Amino acid sequence: MTVKHVKKQLVQLVVGVSVSMSAMMASAAIQPPEMDNTAYVLMDYNTGEILAQKNANQPLPPASLTKMMTSYMIEQRLASGDLKEDEQVLMSANAWCRGSSSQSCMYVPVNKTASVIDMLRGIIIQSGNDASKAMAEHIAGSDASFATLMNEEAEKIGMKNTHFVNATGMPDEGHEASALDMAKLARAIIKNSGNYYGIYAEKEFTYNGITQGNRNALLATDPTVDGLKTGHTDAAGYCLVASSNRDDMRLISVIMGTKSQQARADQSRELLNWGFGHFTTVTKAPAGQFVSKVPVWFGEAKEVELATGDSLKILTSKTQKNKITTVVDIPESLEAPIKKGQEIGKMMAVIDGKAVASVPVVATSDIEQSGFMSRIWQRFTRWAQNLF
Repeated sequence: MTVKHVKKQLVQLVVGVSVSMSAMMASAAIQPPEMDNTAYVLMDYNTGEILAQKNANQPLPPASLTKMMTSYMIEQRLASGDLKEDEQVLMSANAWCRGSSSQSCMYVPVNKTASVIDMLRGIIIQSGNDASKAMAEHIAGSDASFATLMNEEAEKIGMKNTHFVNATGMPDEGHEASALDMAKLARAIIKNSGNYYGIYAEKEFTYNGITQGNRNALLATDPTVDGLKTGHTDAAGYCLVASSNRDDMRLISVIMGTKSQQARADQSRELLNWGFGHFTTVTKAPAGQFVSKVPVWFGEAKEVELATGDSLKILTSKTQKNKITTVVDIPESLEAPIKKGQEIGKMMAVIDGKAVASVPVVATSDIEQSGFMSRIWQRFTRWAQNLF
């Protein structure tokens, strides 16, 4: 690691760097897989970078991938306390499934209730349209009003090519979402849903004496896969959003518009394996790693220790992982007062002379100002040093 002290500006290397750029540059040179589907996306969870894509921004019928937003909104309300796990939810005649083979159902009896946590499992694992509509009515009064909330949440997440009309994903005019937007939603679920994210990996759920298996076939064949959701209608084809966590690296794959259940599973597996085969996440420095000591003027202590404020992780192609070096830019000296956690400089990861990622370097302790006479003496000393 190289430490550079600068008085006024960080070197040009650090300008504009906040996330890893290495994989983005490398992926352009790596041939992405060719697959028989309408659209796909492979996203790195940690950085949000897109490693491979096809028609990523094209709005398409999302089928039951829609229920990822329905479940996400329930999970956020559970986390905030607006909903309780044991809160009872009515299965209205409007939401009730009549046993039709044209849709997936949880099979809560009409005019009976089920708990919020059971409804959530019914949505995620059983893909229940009845549970989705019942929760929409419970939260917002109607499916249409809930869709308005869904669109507001989609905007917060940055889903720019998505518009929801209902909570289930059943065909409806104007109901559409892009593969990239579904990857963004998956990333939000993994990041923000806490312990509820574990439900996406559950292989089956029994309610009302009926056991139904999770339709995500990858859960049965790949222990690194822990979510998320399948979907299918005639208009959408067979779709799957999956996430796999291997060796400190998580990837999110979105497959839309395949011709069969087998195809969506095979293509998701192929896309994930391609990503893990070509890319890796390298941790060059953990959070809290000692960086340097810097002199402090006008303080009760003469120096302060600096450390990394976050882990410096770099998403890069496997061919470049051994080329990564680090550079630290910090001032030659500081003036008190200094607060613990205050950003002092940057640590950067560099490949071939280009900064590909950075994290803040922070003070590890508070440094209060010294007394008035002490500061006067230090100012005189500093002035004298600058004469020579």
